[in-house]
Amino acid sequence: MLLVEDDELMRRSFTVALERYGYEMKAAADGLSGLELFRDEDFDLLILDVMLPGLDGIGLCRRVRETSLVPVLMMSARGDGLDVVAGLEAGADDYVVKPVDTYVLVARIRSLLRRATYAPVPGPGRAAGEASPPEADVLVFGDLTLDTAGMEVFVSGSPVALTPTELKLLLEFAAHPGVVLERHTLLREVWEYGWDGDSRVVDLCVQRLRRKLGRDRIETVRGFGYKLRR
Repeated sequence: MLLVEDDELMRRSFTVALERYGYEMKAAADGLSGLELFRDEDFDLLILDVMLPGLDGIGLCRRVRETSLVPVLMMSARGDGLDVVAGLEAGADDYVVKPVDTYVLVARIRSLLRRATYAPVPGPGRAAGEASPPEADVLVFGDLTLDTAGMEVFVSGSPVALTPTELKLLLEFAAHPGVVLERHTLLREVWEYGWDGDSRVVDLCVQRLRRKLGRDRIETVRGFGYKLRR
């Protein structure tokens, strides 16, 4: 796991705390050093502070997203929402506001890692690992095709690269086509929030999906939530 944090005390404390939970950590003090580490090694997850010298966390997240779908957790010291929106628009999967308790940080990390290895529950009457007809694993909505066995998405036959969070959100919509899903339901099922979370996480992830799948595929039902058009 890669942590990019310019505050030396926080960098050390987060590193020590996460190592105690069994995570193998690498750390960088600025965005350019973090980018170099990211390019040199493989990481399961990135934790990026927003305010970094040189290349800030937003710019670093954008550079990462040019080549990788690795889960990204942003950390912000500001509570005004500007960093949150910018980070999520850049491709981050989730965020925390500093100061953050270690147990909250670990909970978010675990949730992100589960999404990165997510597999849909087998359909009724079929156990995990049991063979099934190929068509049972393929969902089609107009020009959108989801291969739930291969965890692949196609639009008009062309593959579309989705982050683990975007993919799990799309699969949640696909499991309930035409049904309005409220934001708090999506926060619970996709982000695994056991409490009321920031619905902007959902809204901005939906925006990213629309850019990749087509703006009309996911419909906004004002005052309620979103639904996938059949």
